Amino acid sequence: MKENTMHNDLNTQMMQRALELAKLGRFSTSPNPRVGCVIVQGKQIVGEGFHIQAGTAHAEIHALRQAGTLAQGATAYVTLEPCAHFGRTPPCANALIEAGVARVVVAMLDPNPLVAGKGLKILQAAGITTECGVLENEARALNRGFLSRIERQRPFVRAKIATSLDSKTALADGSSKWITGEAARADVQILRAESCAIVTGINTILADDPQLNVRHFPTLRQPIRIVLDSQFRLPENAKVVQDKQETWVLITKENDGHLAQFPNVRVFRLPENQNNQLNLKEVLTFLAEQQIGEILLEAGATLVSAFLQEHLIDEMVLYQAPKLLGNTAKNAFRLPENRAALKPENTWQTTEIIQLDNDVKWVMRWQEI
Repeated sequence: MKENTMHNDLNTQMMQRALELAKLGRFSTSPNPRVGCVIVQGKQIVGEGFHIQAGTAHAEIHALRQAGTLAQGATAYVTLEPCAHFGRTPPCANALIEAGVARVVVAMLDPNPLVAGKGLKILQAAGITTECGVLENEARALNRGFLSRIERQRPFVRAKIATSLDSKTALADGSSKWITGEAARADVQILRAESCAIVTGINTILADDPQLNVRHFPTLRQPIRIVLDSQFRLPENAKVVQDKQETWVLITKENDGHLAQFPNVRVFRLPENQNNQLNLKEVLTFLAEQQIGEILLEAGATLVSAFLQEHLIDEMVLYQAPKLLGNTAKNAFRLPENRAALKPENTWQTTEIIQLDNDVKWVMRWQEI
């Protein structure tokens, strides 16, 4: 029993290290999952690696290269089942076999239909001992966007909102610089860098002309800016057009070609709903088909409220400043009265509260009890 306990403790310790490594890729791996790997001889780590960017070596390959001949007879701890197919890189399951690894411990199976248990079966057929499920919940949380895209056929949606203490986002004339302080604004840059795409509405573009990119924070890739623009009103002089970073425009009417001269802008026509607007559920399905797993919704009250009413927001990040903008200022939400909110069912669950200088960051996940 003592030996089993020590064995389990080592599994947890090494998988925790592999998860820490995987997290280093959270700004660059999409559309691929975030994966870390640790190669262990006895209790000694002899190789480490994480997946950095799609099209480059996977975590297992980096760890095996570092381990060299010490991988022979070792245990590999991987946060996601090793791939079993030829994509832009060869299968990692085969690489582990060729290196002579004796045992492979994974946090979770890969739901990708191209893998989905095949990686472990290949290892087992080669005589390698396998184990699955060590820190699985933590591994799933790290790859919530990747998993949402495959398992739910839609991205994980995180909404970012900045308000005053009285839940206002701007003065009546639209002035909003700056409700929150520098620390909160810097934190938003991290949210953007983690996301595959940033989604906004055309009204936000027309009112504020935001750039919606990652600034003052190191990242290997910029998220795609996605503008929901049913009637195709995006002007040529908008910053998301002019700065040459990638922007997608989702429309419902005919493409009149007025942005055709901008190679960084892609226009997609989707079916309209009964209100001649984009169907938000179809938008998310389309984005998942385009391999977008995690989006950051940065929009005005109308669009955020529309997502909320259709239960399409998985997480809200609210930055709240201790300022009072008054009754005539613009509300953060435009929602009908919700008497059901007084009941314990169907509620938002607080997962994190952090003070950022004089502001508060409040993170909530949708929880159906």
